[in-house]
Amino acid sequence: MLKLLRSSTRVNDQRRRAAQSLMRLLFGKPVTQSNEPLPTTGIYRILVCHYSHTLGNALLLTPLIQELEATYPGATIDIVTRSQIADAIYGRYFSVDRLFKLPSHSARHPRTLMRQWRAIRKNHYDLVIDPDPQSQTGRLLLLRAQGTYKLGFDSPKKSGNVTHAVPVADAPTSKGKRPVFLLRAALGKPLDAPYPVPDIRLNDEERSQGREALQRVLGTKGNGKRIIGVFANATGPKLLRKDWWTPFLEAFEAAAPAYQCVEVIPAFGRSLLDSRYPAYFSNDLRKLASVLSALDAYTSADCGIMHLSCASRTPTLGIFNTTSAEEWGPYGGHNHIVYGYDLTPADVGRKLAAMLAADGG
Repeated sequence: MLKLLRSSTRVNDQRRRAAQSLMRLLFGKPVTQSNEPLPTTGIYRILVCHYSHTLGNALLLTPLIQELEATYPGATIDIVTRSQIADAIYGRYFSVDRLFKLPSHSARHPRTLMRQWRAIRKNHYDLVIDPDPQSQTGRLLLLRAQGTYKLGFDSPKKSGNVTHAVPVADAPTSKGKRPVFLLRAALGKPLDAPYPVPDIRLNDEERSQGREALQRVLGTKGNGKRIIGVFANATGPKLLRKDWWTPFLEAFEAAAPAYQCVEVIPAFGRSLLDSRYPAYFSNDLRKLASVLSALDAYTSADCGIMHLSCASRTPTLGIFNTTSAEEWGPYGGHNHIVYGYDLTPADVGRKLAAMLAADGG
């Protein structure tokens, strides 16, 4: 019996050592967590590991970039991303240096994935950040990167430790605010200061071209009214169909006669509102953002174009019927969440008109 116990102990020890070796292989050598705040000096090379590829998630990373620029004005920022349009989103940030673009479907492109992973490993960073409290792939990227300080959320969904961990339970729900909170908490900075809003950094020329394009769209229909953009598309259960939009728009137009609607056409190039309004279409992200910036207001359900409108500094009113408004809703400036969960389309239209009027529109 004693021999069996000793043999079982040896087997368990071997299993533990094998598991530890596998974890080191996957996640790198464990680091020691620091009890000190993240330093504000001596950090010049930063890597942000952001695995999500959707337009909305990519745009919602820009508040963190702004916070990093304000905190470390002399640093450069590299970003790991699956967004294939990351250049259009982050390219106007002066501090952003290199974008490591992973394939959208990594399993289909293993060579591209490994090439980018090797390129990341060649650099040594002063600070590596995993800003997502859920993505284990983001944590894996952080742990495989070479960095002096490693920052991430302490979450049940994360494996592998970091030098600076922030409890996810303390963080705000908002997807745009969470990464900024992560950095502020690690630095020991005040957490109640205003949060940066998403920003695609349009320049004056792009905004001017957007105004000219919108004028061409309106043509003789431009009648001096304020212009609100309407985007009627979304994915999955967020999609509001024509039988929702029709009573909404009828109620809105009756309650807000000072506004003229312009439809923003989806990527598949077809009106979802029966070509009832003047419309604009572009698959060029920055051109679309330029036209959005010329609007007086914008509305849609929760979608990537809603976040693009926010990032274009257009007053954005996001309609929420299914997804979490607290998590995905626009914030800051004249942006508003329109809670439509228990309202009829007509009630939502009148509510949105009242919000615009309260803002002086």
